[in-house]
Amino acid sequence: MGSEKQRNGLGEYRRLSLGDSTDGSEPSPLDAARLPPPTETKLYKRRWVMLFIFSAFSASNALMWLQYGIIGDILLRFYGIGTLAIDCLSMVFLLTYIPLFLPVTWVLDNRGVREVVVAAAAFNCIGAWIKTGTAAPDMFPVTFFGQFMCSVGTIYMGLPSRLASLWFGEQEVSTACSIAVLGTQLGIAVGFLLPPILVPNVDDVEELASHIRIMFYISAGVATFIFILVIIVFQEKPEIPPTQAQAQSRNIAPGDYSYTASILSLLRNKPFMLLVLSYGLNVGCFYSISTLLNRMIIEHYPGEEVNAGRIGLTIVVAGMAGSLICGIWLDRTKTYKQTTLAVYLFSLIGMLVYTVTLNLGHLWVVFVTAGVLGFFMTGYLPLGFEFAVELTYPESEGTSSGLLNCSAQIFGIIFTISQGKIIDKWGTFAGNIFLCIFLLIGTALTGFIKSDLRRQKANLLNAEAQTVNSEVRAPRSFCRSNVWDGAPAPGSMLSGWLSAVPHTAVHHCRRA
Repeated sequence: MGSEKQRNGLGEYRRLSLGDSTDGSEPSPLDAARLPPPTETKLYKRRWVMLFIFSAFSASNALMWLQYGIIGDILLRFYGIGTLAIDCLSMVFLLTYIPLFLPVTWVLDNRGVREVVVAAAAFNCIGAWIKTGTAAPDMFPVTFFGQFMCSVGTIYMGLPSRLASLWFGEQEVSTACSIAVLGTQLGIAVGFLLPPILVPNVDDVEELASHIRIMFYISAGVATFIFILVIIVFQEKPEIPPTQAQAQSRNIAPGDYSYTASILSLLRNKPFMLLVLSYGLNVGCFYSISTLLNRMIIEHYPGEEVNAGRIGLTIVVAGMAGSLICGIWLDRTKTYKQTTLAVYLFSLIGMLVYTVTLNLGHLWVVFVTAGVLGFFMTGYLPLGFEFAVELTYPESEGTSSGLLNCSAQIFGIIFTISQGKIIDKWGTFAGNIFLCIFLLIGTALTGFIKSDLRRQKANLLNAEAQTVNSEVRAPRSFCRSNVWDGAPAPGSMLSGWLSAVPHTAVHHCRRA
């Protein structure tokens, strides 16, 4: 093998290969001895404040996404438009993210998390106020423009894993990522619940316009409050890093960073690219179901707009529970691939059950099956983010998460348009079977992902390096108990790494 100093996408000279270990998690004594001395780490209580503000903003933006689609049949009549136009009000959120992904990732890596969140909150607020003036039948182009401005706020979508890594410790990072994703899910839940309540299906156009206007003003007020909160309170990162892995990332000189090399490194990472495809298929299905849920329910249960919103709420609330449970489970077990594969498989099973029970004529059955589907399908979201960080460390979390989201947006657009056309021609059963086929493909792709947990290995290496450093400075009694005739005693702590530590350290122990 050539020189060990191989330049990676972050411009860091590798002292060891994080991807060569067969199990991806067990560091060798040689690796530990070659790591730099551990640096100080600290957890700040205000990390929870940063997480709360981010989650609140993501909830506000997610509300903007779904406030049209769940009352689509009402807006069809109010604005005098077709089903595709209503679907486009949701799909614009998916479409806008794709061209913005690369420039936003560059800003994230070069300017930081705070600037991205501030910009996203600003666009979300501006778009919300534009929509307040569009509660009239001839104002659809303007309301679409307002929705487009809100959609620019989706640039935050690659941040949950980055925010968790910047502020949270090794044993809570997956839980923190899950809570960050919960913000989006909470916004989706409110987007399913409130619009059908605030905008009832009435015949009088003026009364309907008044209800729509109230809905827009409420969402604009919330967006404004959150924007002010972001400006005043939200911070970039703590003064002292929370983990050794984060400390290593901070030691990379800005001049050594290569954005292009980072992207290319990720594209050459085969396990990560398999995850990109499988994540896009799963989340793309969720986007399509969320956008078209009103049409699915109304086809089998006419006049049940409010219950359609409640079913959507059930999907997301169950998914919030799934996300939180999966995050806690990952922090305790670190079984990333096994958990991801199991949740993916149950998402497929849940989708099949939901498909065959939708037309039975019993709404309570739909609520139950939709809840099961949501628990696994929506619970999968933070799993993908955290598994991606493990597979791509030490590359930027924002870049890996951004690629996942870009894949999800592309598949979301394809699935929404395709399933919408299938529903129009052959009904909801055929449309849902269409999604089941791609969930089956995604499950198979997940099974082929090699579990190479690079971030976990880096943290273990640093922990062992700390042990090595403390033992090198050990008292004479320790050295005497582990040295026999000037050589390490067989089976002793020193025997595994004596040849790897500096000669002066060995000499220090032998002189003892």
